[in-house]
Amino acid sequence: MEEYVVTTDKLTKVFGSFTAVDSLTMNIRRGEIYGFLGPNGAGKSTAIRMLCGILEPTSGSGRVLGYDLVREAEKVKQKIGYMSQKFSLYDDLSVRENLNFYAGLYGVNGVLRKTRVQAMVDMAGLQGRENELTANLSGGWKQRLALGCAIISKPSIIFLDEPTSGVSPTSRRLFFNIIRKLAGEGAAVLVTTHFMDEAEYCDNIAFISAGRLMAVDTPDNLKKSVIEGCLVEAELPDAIDWINKIEELPYVKECSVHGPVLHVLLEHEQNIAYLAEFTHAEINRVTPSLEDVFIALARKTRNGVPTEDEQKIS
Repeated sequence: MEEYVVTTDKLTKVFGSFTAVDSLTMNIRRGEIYGFLGPNGAGKSTAIRMLCGILEPTSGSGRVLGYDLVREAEKVKQKIGYMSQKFSLYDDLSVRENLNFYAGLYGVNGVLRKTRVQAMVDMAGLQGRENELTANLSGGWKQRLALGCAIISKPSIIFLDEPTSGVSPTSRRLFFNIIRKLAGEGAAVLVTTHFMDEAEYCDNIAFISAGRLMAVDTPDNLKKSVIEGCLVEAELPDAIDWINKIEELPYVKECSVHGPVLHVLLEHEQNIAYLAEFTHAEINRVTPSLEDVFIALARKTRNGVPTEDEQKIS
């Protein structure tokens, strides 16, 4: 049996009459990068706060590293690494002072603290800037420093809530290189994101929308299983003006803009010729992207949530 560091069963959080997270069931293995993908307001941050022991569930159950999320929430907090959407750094402290402060919070002291602080400086690429005020760092540097503060105790599981919001694509890529290294060393990483390119780095992705889990699988399997039909692209002038016209065609399941081209999901491959005749454009088959998967799942959300049998829980 594979070792799960996170398990939940129908975890639910209700605020008044609003259900933020609805019956979340999931399992995360040691050494796995597990992505929570969904639009803003989908329930990702609420879910991660419950898993960190910060927010008590309304119903359901869950365990992190064997500790119960309700009865042993304080133990959960002591054992995990957590990086929130807004970097919890002190701008008036230096890089080294921030790392020392968080080391103290996590009980990392003595010679080990000195070793871990230097390891985090090296990981973040901040050598030579240890005494610089955090306020003077760019977004990408702050991001990596915040990660260093979150993992200075070398936790077995790391929760990252929208960790790359507001930083450049280059910084995002460097950040995920670090994440992959941590997972390779055995840490489990749960990361929430709405960036499709980031989701490609994950071993498994959970699509969440309106508080409900829509699907869980590897990126490749999701592309194969969620998209039902023939996906094509058409490069058209004023592509956005074509959407309504194309969506009205009886053989079109959905249509979306991807930069200068349209992605059109057809009922059958035989419909390619009809679409080419209608648009007078060149039509080419394309491999589905995670954005295509997301759009398809969002449509399912509008039409009704999936049953447990319709989800593939890995």
